[in-house]
Formats: sequence, structure tokens, C-alpha cells
Amino acid sequence: MELGLYTFADVSPEPGPGAIGPHERLHNLIEEIELADQVGLDVFGLGEHHRPDYAVSAPVVALAAAAERTKRIKLTSAVTVLSSDDPVRVFQQFATLDLLSNGRAEIMAGRGSFIESFPLFGYNLEDYDELFAEKLDLLLAIRDQVKVTWQGRLRAPINGRGVYPRPFQEKLPIWIAIGGTPQSAARAGVLGLPLALAIIGGEPARFAPLFDIYREAATRAGNDAATLATSLNVHGFIAETTEAAADDFYEPQAEVMNRIGRERGWGPTSRVHFDHARGPGGALFVGNPEQVAEKIVAQHKIFGNDRFLLQMAIGTMPHAKIMKAIELYGTEVAPIVRKETATAAPTPAPVA
Repeated sequence: MELGLYTFADVSPEPGPGAIGPHERLHNLIEEIELADQVGLDVFGLGEHHRPDYAVSAPVVALAAAAERTKRIKLTSAVTVLSSDDPVRVFQQFATLDLLSNGRAEIMAGRGSFIESFPLFGYNLEDYDELFAEKLDLLLAIRDQVKVTWQGRLRAPINGRGVYPRPFQEKLPIWIAIGGTPQSAARAGVLGLPLALAIIGGEPARFAPLFDIYREAATRAGNDAATLATSLNVHGFIAETTEAAADDFYEPQAEVMNRIGRERGWGPTSRVHFDHARGPGGALFVGNPEQVAEKIVAQHKIFGNDRFLLQMAIGTMPHAKIMKAIELYGTEVAPIVRKETATAAPTPAPVA
């Protein structure tokens, strides 16, 4: 199983004492990716957002900077908001990243968890679902053939035009990222694309049927479900002690979740809720290395996932603590997980 990290590169929404701005956060981010590579983690992902509380609106630019400071770690978006972007430019940018990184680039395409990019780039939210389906179709066409002839309803057609440069890899890996919609899981299976499932609340085991839907849809479409990779993307934090991990992570994570909750009408979170969520059946992976490793292995037995991505840098957390958590993840958590999951041969991540 591949183990990795993802982040949205959170910054302080308002200036003030102790605030972390985009300049500082982006420089810290490159150091975090470099350390993740050095301690042997497999994947690092950056999410695309267009809000004042996140620094990464152009993930591929930051990933390209990281490519020059790393050697083996895979570099992916988490996610690319494909609905409000142009598939030609998305492919060109990630193909360029792939060339710079000697074949370590991936695209994780999704509809995004926020809607700011739609009015920003002039798209109608009423076309939310159709935009994604149409643009994914075009992105796959570009990946699979150099010269593209394509026509849709919401974008101008392409008639026999080449899209360059081509990536270092024979086929640029494209994952579909979902947040719990069965129809989205089925679509990924029909298309034969690897699937990343984000779980940030509730009981993770309740989401396991989504992978069943995914694999069943793949089989019905004539795809070999055994060759399709799956990922769990979750929140969590690692420290040398359970108490330190919980205390370090709670306040920044709660501040972010409550800020978003006020926008969406959620009720406020609490330390009681947080402590329950970091228990054995909850969605948070917070604790010392042994506890986090044990929970990753337990979830792997339920989901049979091929990849596990942990979002640790939520809110404006101290850079030194994030770096220590990455070190523990790579040097203490990863060896335990890899040993415990080695008995079942992992499914190789497909290029299709």
C-alpha cells in the first residue's frame, strides 16, 4: 500500500500576530514535500482552492518546485477542480510536471469541495455535473491520443489538434476523487479509472460499500476490477504521544471545520466530538505512531485500499510540528503499516 500526504496549504484568513501568509506557507510547503520524500513516503498531493484561507490556487506550480527538490515521491493534485478549468491546459501543465519529475506526476480530478472557482472563471453552477463529465471526457481523450477530435456542449470543439508536450510516462495517471456519492464511484468504475475517496467525518466503515459499487460498475463495463487502484484520503496527525497529537491537532482543525461549518450551516464541533472521532471507529487518524499505524491497517482490512493519504496540515499549524509529524509518519508509521499489509500483494496503480 502506498502511503502519503495531502494538504491545501492553509494560511491565516486574517492578518495579525502569529498569522501565516502565503509567502511563508509556500516555502514551508516545499520543505514538507522534500522531507516526505526523504523519509520514504510515496505520494504528496496538493488541493486546488480559490479562497483567502488557502495558498494553493495553482497546485502544479508548487508541485513543479517540489519536483526539483525530490527524487522518488509521486506528485499529485488533490484535487484539480476540472469542472472550472480547461482540460487542454490541465494536461499540458501536468505533462510538463511529469517531464520535470521524470515520470512522477498524477492528476486527481474532482468537482471540488467549494464553488468559488465557478463564478471566478465564468461557469454556471447549474451545469455543475455536466461540466465535470464533459471535461473529464475531453481530458481522457487528450491523454489517450496526441491529436484530438472532440465535441461537447459546454466547450468549443477540437478538430484534429495536437496537445503538447506529451508526458514522460506513457499514460499520465488520472484518478477520480469523490466525497461519498455512489454515482461518482460508479462512473469511475465504468471509465476504468482509479478512485480516491475522501472521508472526513462519520464512521469510515460505512463508506466501504462505495468501493463495492465502484468495482461492480467496473466489472459490468468490462474492466478488470482487480487492476483498479483505490485510495482513502483522511484527516489526522501524528506526534510522539497520543496526548500531544490530540492537543496539537484539535484547535487548528476545529477552527477550520467551524469556519467552513458556519458557511454551510453545520453545527459547531467540540473536543468531545473530536475525541470520539479519533477513536477506533472514527474518521480521524490522530495519535502516536503505533496507534495511527494500527488504525491504518484496520481500515485497510475493511477497504482493501491500495493507497492511504493523510491530511495533517489543517489550519495554521506550526511548521516544526508538521515536519516532526512527517518524520514520524515515514520512519515509524510506514514501516509498521508496510509490514502488516505485506501479506496481501498490493494492486499496482494503473496507468489507465
